[in-house]
Amino acid sequence: MCTRARRSRQQEALAQALGTSQHTISALENSEEIDDEKLKQIAKALGVNVEALKNFSEEAAINYFNNFYDNSGSGQGAFGPVFNFNPLDKLVEAYEENKKLYERLVQAEKEKVEYLEKILKNK
Repeated sequence: MCTRARRSRQQEALAQALGTSQHTISALENSEEIDDEKLKQIAKALGVNVEALKNFSEEAAINYFNNFYDNSGSGQGAFGPVFNFNPLDKLVEAYEENKKLYERLVQAEKEKVEYLEKILKNK
Protein backbone atom coordinates (compact mmCIF):
# COMPACT_ATOMS: atom_id res chain seq x y z
CA MET A 1 0.00 0.00 0.00
CA CYS A 2 1.36 3.42 -0.85
CA THR A 3 2.34 5.80 1.90
CA ARG A 4 -0.36 8.30 0.96
CA ALA A 5 -3.18 5.74 1.28
CA ARG A 6 -1.74 4.42 4.55
CA ARG A 7 -1.52 7.98 5.88
CA SER A 8 -5.16 8.63 4.94
CA ARG A 9 -6.24 5.47 6.74
CA GLN A 10 -4.28 6.47 9.82
CA GLN A 11 -5.84 9.92 9.71
CA GLU A 12 -9.27 8.35 9.29
CA ALA A 13 -8.74 6.11 12.35
CA LEU A 14 -7.67 9.09 14.45
CA ALA A 15 -10.60 11.13 13.14
CA GLN A 16 -13.01 8.37 14.14
CA ALA A 17 -11.48 8.21 17.63
CA LEU A 18 -11.92 11.97 17.98
CA GLY A 19 -15.37 12.09 16.40
CA THR A 20 -14.24 14.31 13.53
CA SER A 21 -13.33 13.98 9.84
CA GLN A 22 -10.15 12.84 8.12
CA HIS A 23 -10.03 16.27 6.46
CA THR A 24 -9.97 17.95 9.90
CA ILE A 25 -7.08 15.71 11.02
CA SER A 26 -5.18 16.54 7.86
CA ALA A 27 -5.70 20.25 8.52
CA LEU A 28 -4.55 19.82 12.14
CA GLU A 29 -1.37 18.08 10.98
CA ASN A 30 -0.60 20.97 8.66
CA SER A 31 -1.34 23.73 11.19
CA GLU A 32 1.42 25.53 13.05
CA GLU A 33 -0.33 25.45 16.44
CA ILE A 34 -2.99 23.28 18.05
CA ASP A 35 -4.90 24.46 21.11
CA ASP A 36 -4.17 22.60 24.35
CA GLU A 37 -7.65 21.05 24.67
CA LYS A 38 -7.48 19.54 21.17
CA LEU A 39 -3.92 18.36 21.90
CA LYS A 40 -5.16 16.59 25.06
CA GLN A 41 -7.88 14.85 23.03
CA ILE A 42 -5.38 13.73 20.39
CA ALA A 43 -2.92 12.49 23.01
CA LYS A 44 -5.67 10.50 24.72
CA ALA A 45 -6.80 8.97 21.40
CA LEU A 46 -3.21 8.01 20.56
CA GLY A 47 -2.46 6.70 24.05
CA VAL A 48 0.45 9.06 24.64
CA ASN A 49 1.01 12.02 26.93
CA VAL A 50 0.74 15.62 25.71
CA GLU A 51 4.45 16.26 26.22
CA ALA A 52 5.27 13.46 23.79
CA LEU A 53 3.24 15.23 21.12
CA LYS A 54 4.68 18.66 21.90
CA ASN A 55 8.26 17.35 21.86
CA PHE A 56 7.83 14.90 18.99
CA SER A 57 10.60 14.47 16.48
CA GLU A 58 11.25 11.59 14.10
CA GLU A 59 14.66 11.06 15.70
CA ALA A 60 13.10 10.80 19.18
CA ALA A 61 10.54 8.29 17.89
CA ILE A 62 13.24 6.17 16.28
CA ASN A 63 15.33 6.27 19.45
CA TYR A 64 12.29 5.36 21.53
CA PHE A 65 11.53 2.28 19.49
CA ASN A 66 15.19 1.30 19.19
CA ASN A 67 15.51 1.50 23.00
CA PHE A 68 12.06 0.15 23.80
CA TYR A 69 13.29 -2.73 25.91
CA ASP A 70 16.00 -0.64 27.53
CA ASN A 71 13.33 1.71 28.93
CA SER A 72 11.04 -1.06 30.13
CA GLY A 73 12.71 -1.25 33.56
CA SER A 74 11.81 2.34 34.41
CA GLY A 75 8.11 1.85 33.72
CA GLN A 76 8.01 5.16 31.85
CA GLY A 77 9.06 5.64 28.23
CA ALA A 78 9.29 8.73 26.06
CA PHE A 79 5.64 8.36 25.03
CA GLY A 80 4.14 7.35 28.36
CA PRO A 81 4.11 4.13 30.38
CA VAL A 82 5.87 1.07 29.01
CA PHE A 83 3.96 -2.15 29.49
CA ASN A 84 5.87 -5.32 30.19
CA PHE A 85 3.55 -7.80 28.54
CA ASN A 86 3.05 -9.24 25.11
CA PRO A 87 -0.27 -8.11 23.61
CA LEU A 88 -0.58 -11.45 21.81
CA ASP A 89 -0.36 -13.27 25.13
CA LYS A 90 -3.19 -11.09 26.45
CA LEU A 91 -5.22 -11.82 23.31
CA VAL A 92 -4.73 -15.58 23.70
CA GLU A 93 -5.60 -15.29 27.39
CA ALA A 94 -8.83 -13.44 26.56
CA TYR A 95 -9.66 -16.03 23.90
CA GLU A 96 -9.21 -18.87 26.37
CA GLU A 97 -11.38 -17.12 28.96
CA ASN A 98 -14.09 -16.56 26.35
CA LYS A 99 -13.87 -20.19 25.30
CA LYS A 100 -14.35 -21.37 28.90
CA LEU A 101 -17.24 -18.98 29.36
CA TYR A 102 -18.88 -20.25 26.17
CA GLU A 103 -18.47 -23.86 27.31
CA ARG A 104 -20.11 -23.02 30.65
CA LEU A 105 -22.94 -21.27 28.83
CA VAL A 106 -23.52 -24.27 26.55
CA GLN A 107 -23.52 -26.60 29.57
CA ALA A 108 -26.05 -24.40 31.38
CA GLU A 109 -28.30 -24.45 28.30
CA LYS A 110 -28.06 -28.26 28.12
CA GLU A 111 -29.04 -28.50 31.77
CA LYS A 112 -32.02 -26.21 31.17
CA VAL A 113 -33.19 -28.33 28.24
CA GLU A 114 -32.85 -31.51 30.30
CA TYR A 115 -34.81 -29.94 33.14
CA LEU A 116 -37.59 -28.76 30.81
CA GLU A 117 -37.77 -32.19 29.15
CA LYS A 118 -38.04 -33.78 32.60
CA ILE A 119 -40.92 -31.43 33.51
CA LEU A 120 -42.72 -32.19 30.23
CA LYS A 121 -42.41 -35.96 30.76
CA ASN A 122 -43.88 -35.72 34.25
CA LYS A 123 -47.05 -34.01 33.00
